Amino acid sequence: MVRLSNNALRVLQARYLRRDAERHILETPEDMFGRVADAIAQAEAVFGHPDQVPSWRDEFYQLMTSLIFLPNSPTLMNAPTGQLSACFVLPVEDSIEDIFKAVTEMALVQRSGGGTGFSFSHLRPKGDFVASTGGEASGPVSFMKMFDCATEHIKRGGRRRGANMGILRVDHPDIMEFITAKLDGVSLRNFNLSVGVTDVFMEAVRQGTSYDLVHPKTGRPVGRLNAQEAFETITDAAWRTGDPGLLFLDAINRANPTPHLGTIEATNPCGEVPLLPYESCNLGSLNVAILVSERGGRSVVDWERLRAGVRLAVRFLDNVIEVNHYPTPDTARMARGNRKIGLGVMGFADLLIRLGLSYDSDQAVELAEQLMHTIADEARATSQKLAEERGVFPNWRGSIYEHQGLRVRNATCTAIAPTGTISIIAGTSASIEPLFALAYRRRHTMGGESLTELNGLLLDYCAHHGLNTEKVIAEVYKSGRLAGVAGVPDEATRLFVTALDIPVERHLQMQAAFQRHVDNSVSKTINLPQEATSADVARAYRRAWELGLKGVTIYRYGSKDTQVLELGVGEEAFHYDHAPTCDPQECRL
Repeated sequence: MVRLSNNALRVLQARYLRRDAERHILETPEDMFGRVADAIAQAEAVFGHPDQVPSWRDEFYQLMTSLIFLPNSPTLMNAPTGQLSACFVLPVEDSIEDIFKAVTEMALVQRSGGGTGFSFSHLRPKGDFVASTGGEASGPVSFMKMFDCATEHIKRGGRRRGANMGILRVDHPDIMEFITAKLDGVSLRNFNLSVGVTDVFMEAVRQGTSYDLVHPKTGRPVGRLNAQEAFETITDAAWRTGDPGLLFLDAINRANPTPHLGTIEATNPCGEVPLLPYESCNLGSLNVAILVSERGGRSVVDWERLRAGVRLAVRFLDNVIEVNHYPTPDTARMARGNRKIGLGVMGFADLLIRLGLSYDSDQAVELAEQLMHTIADEARATSQKLAEERGVFPNWRGSIYEHQGLRVRNATCTAIAPTGTISIIAGTSASIEPLFALAYRRRHTMGGESLTELNGLLLDYCAHHGLNTEKVIAEVYKSGRLAGVAGVPDEATRLFVTALDIPVERHLQMQAAFQRHVDNSVSKTINLPQEATSADVARAYRRAWELGLKGVTIYRYGSKDTQVLELGVGEEAFHYDHAPTCDPQECRL
């Protein structure tokens, strides 16, 4: 029987478990995992091995119920008859017909449980002459508000609101309006924004020069803008609201596996998957926090269990592509043509704690690189074996893999997703993020309700080291941190370091360590304390480009009126339920 925390059960009951027409729950968590495992195993019959369906069903069921691996939420929610992909990119071309086609396709995707990303860079600028009507163009930001309004009235799969990524190239004539679009606090609430920047622009920022603004229809320069002025406007807006982030278009396209099919201009809502128009990605994450064993009296990564998990997860995700019910014919064509998957990790911060490593250490960055290198190598090797068994992805000819002489089943294998909800189900820390806090409220996960979370490893540590658990936890509930708590050794403060106490450079080093071995991209937040300045944001954005990242997002604590995670939970919440995230007899902290 799967071991789940109270918060995991609450989330499953609120959003994942099947219900009847009267909203009565019809399945247990084990039933849900069985439903998903059976649906994904059916792909084996499609590939000509119906006799193997039961054995693969059992393998997938064990993989999920052990909480070693979980797929993205739409797969858990919608299998076997629904849409299973996490995210899509949809094209927006410069005509009323194409714009409203994109809105319609967005509605179909979001209704089915997927997020959507758009590049609005092909739309002509505000005030441009429209020959067909004799009028003036509204510009990208105006049309984005229409997409935003439509999303506001669509609940994704009936369980959560839709999410969008909106991207505009930095050389679009309307770029300054785009950068400041969310400063009023009410516009584009259902969008994350990223500026698509180029190496030319970043060099101009570094050198203090101007750059061309280019008309999207003619490709001709229509003006010049001081790069430093634009960059300062970006960083000031990000300091105030968290938007926009930066998307490094040249870095993304240097790694584009299918350049013969087009240039990548957009990503999914959280930025971890750069996609061509109509592409989608099936995401899943390995819970590395539990892939630990004892050797010589100390905790170490269980590399063989990790590799075994990768092999099974890659097959699972490739199967998802086959049994998926896509929202439109174009998305089905592109998904099956490139067969992109994105295997990532969750529980990295918890893993470090179990190994006795501080997130803010060189050793942690070295482990990140070793971990992702191992996952990437095993995932690629598994994709090669699947290609021998099932054939290469249909668009392989002309891809970078054909030029390398490498026959693979999937155009991409890895991505680092934020794992916000599935990490709650797995009872572990999110993605590759450091601990946001040791105690915090999580809002908007279950509608109007909030979840109170307390790090279970801290409770284990207190008990193992003879600390006054009641006193320590009471203080942690107030601030979310160990720093300044009387009687707590420096070792514990270092081990349980939280996001706002970690230097920006370390956040970026960690993202870069993973990115070097990820096919797609990395969704990670560069957390800044409330007192950080716009200049701090600027330094982070410049450094992210220098490190070769594909994108970067910062968030200054308290810069929004409402936020998903809030430090501390208040003294009134000091009634904790200790559901250990590991067997206390096997954890050595």
